[in-house]
Amino acid sequence: MKPTYKRVLLKLSGEALMGTDSCVLSPDFTKQIALEISELVKLKVQVAIVLGGGNIFRGLSAQARGMDRVVADQIGMLATVINSLALQEALEKLSIPTRVQTAFEMRALAEPYIRRRALRHLERGRVVILAGGTGHPYFSTDTAASLRAQEIGCDVILKATKVDGVYDSDPMKNKKAQLFEMLTYLDVIEKDLRVMDSTAISLCMENGIKILVFNLFKKGNIKNVVLGKKIGTLITGNRERRK
Repeated sequence: MKPTYKRVLLKLSGEALMGTDSCVLSPDFTKQIALEISELVKLKVQVAIVLGGGNIFRGLSAQARGMDRVVADQIGMLATVINSLALQEALEKLSIPTRVQTAFEMRALAEPYIRRRALRHLERGRVVILAGGTGHPYFSTDTAASLRAQEIGCDVILKATKVDGVYDSDPMKNKKAQLFEMLTYLDVIEKDLRVMDSTAISLCMENGIKILVFNLFKKGNIKNVVLGKKIGTLITGNRERRK
């Protein structure tokens, strides 16, 4: 099968690297994610990745406990760099060429984010991991994913989660929760579905970037969504039937 998308941005939460383990970073699950990403590379799909840092540090939680919000967010941005380096190491063990680019300078560890350089890496088949969020406090890594996807011309944001897509209520608490096959950006905002924060959704809506929300924990799902299989929830600007 031919891939539906040529260039994708994979958005992973920091918790994704924990897997089902209790450790902050699960080497086994990080390896499993790397294996699935390697399947996209074999399909000649250009892959950019934005990682969260919630498995290590959450800025909003720290602020609630009295820490200055700017400092808390800066620590959170550093946590995304740790996760990015861990995923890079797992990918390169599979002989996948990879570059980590940070939104702020950390030259001893990674390249600074430069749009043209990121595009060049993608065109040469390298996986580009975009760390450090937007480089500014008060913005989530979801917003960073939306911003970078627009800057580097991605066809879709693949939003990896713990559930099968977007539901009308929490499927972990309500067994009768209904899965949406398709939604519009306005649906997400008006129904307060919290797929991504409102800034991230607004960026996608203004620039027409599709979002595909799917279950990361089902083996093969990353490849299957890129091949266009009906998995998860597709968020676009209209309610046309999903092909």
